[in-house]
Amino acid sequence: MTLSLLMDGYKVQVMCNIRRLDGVAPDAYKRFYRLLRRGDTFSVTGKPHRTRTGELTVLATELPRLLSPCLHDVPVDAEEHETSPYPRHVQFLADQKAADIIRARSAIIQFLRQFFLDRSFMEVSTPILGSIAGGAMARPFQTSATEFPDRQLSLRIAPELWLKRLVVGGFDKVFEIGPSFRNEGLDKTHNPEFTTCEFYHAYANLEDLMYITESLLSGMAAHIQEFNKNASLKPPEVDFSAPFRRVDFTTGIEDKIGRKLPDLTAPDALEQVNQLFKDLSLPIPNNPTLPRLLDELCSTYLEPECINPTFIINPPECLSPLSKSFIHPTNQQRVAARAELFIDGREIVNTYEEENSPFEQRRKFEDQVRYNKGTDEPAEIDESYLEALEWGLPSTGGWGCGIDRLCMLFTGAKRIGDVLPFGNLRAVTRRHDGLSRTTD
Repeated sequence: MTLSLLMDGYKVQVMCNIRRLDGVAPDAYKRFYRLLRRGDTFSVTGKPHRTRTGELTVLATELPRLLSPCLHDVPVDAEEHETSPYPRHVQFLADQKAADIIRARSAIIQFLRQFFLDRSFMEVSTPILGSIAGGAMARPFQTSATEFPDRQLSLRIAPELWLKRLVVGGFDKVFEIGPSFRNEGLDKTHNPEFTTCEFYHAYANLEDLMYITESLLSGMAAHIQEFNKNASLKPPEVDFSAPFRRVDFTTGIEDKIGRKLPDLTAPDALEQVNQLFKDLSLPIPNNPTLPRLLDELCSTYLEPECINPTFIINPPECLSPLSKSFIHPTNQQRVAARAELFIDGREIVNTYEEENSPFEQRRKFEDQVRYNKGTDEPAEIDESYLEALEWGLPSTGGWGCGIDRLCMLFTGAKRIGDVLPFGNLRAVTRRHDGLSRTTD
């Protein structure tokens, strides 16, 4: 009789020959054989051996000891379902690929952490709950605390503003890996609860940030390739050779549409871009603010061509209210010192030079409030952050990456739920009626 034991993703074969088992009667051996179930947990005592084909095998010298029985039938069809009907813990037992994806996620996070520690960054933890959800344009989850029920609290949508306060306080190189929350849609690439990695590096400019990104992802690609030698992952074919391609946001769109963009800081910029959509026969998105329309132009004309790693650089200022701005030398648009890295058509990294003037930052916050007026993404001016800037934020480069999308990229997973240990929000909030279980 042969058994296959799995532990930490590795499999070893066990040979149980009654003639080699001391003191085991035939009846006891048969009883043991009849009780075996797929998924049972055993301990085995024996001697290592290699078969003629070179497979590592344990020759049992004692009857294997049952440590924990599996009272259900582990499914054999777990890989055949696009959406699995089984709980995640059952998927991991039944589908090697599902388990390998979660192991790869751990390897990716460990590589990220070590990359920054090796470069003298300090890892920190910043608040999840706060009075204002700043750092990005998104709808927050809101709650309250028993201690002060009259205060409305928000789960953070990004750790950015907290991390930059630490730079103000003299910590020149900090990073954080942790959860953020956005009360928005759920689809194959978005989940309301997600994990990010952000770092802030005093005195780093945009060129430095893009170089760090290239070094990080090139090294990570080699690391996961080594990891996958004994795994079942099928990541897409992507060339991570540096330097990565660069595409300018405004001039790239102008080249694609064959005409100049209007002055995006003009009072009637929204009306002119709306007319541009009509001229190009493009559908207008819901709540068509100026930032949303420009983002839609980018997703239509530039992002689909970013298969191998590509930085889309210098977006209009209104798309990046927390970054420094400058006048574009080619078309005189007011643009941000920012780069977004796209791979296989998806945004993977967002990085920019941080706005460190409290006066310019207030103006950009006010513009953000004006853009979001009447939408489902209300904005609020974070006065405490502006006060922190008054203490002096040095020239700083900021960088953010979605861990879940990064894991999708390097594992070949098609759905964000596949790279989360217990799936997306829909899966983890599904109620289980214990009374509906059938018992023998």
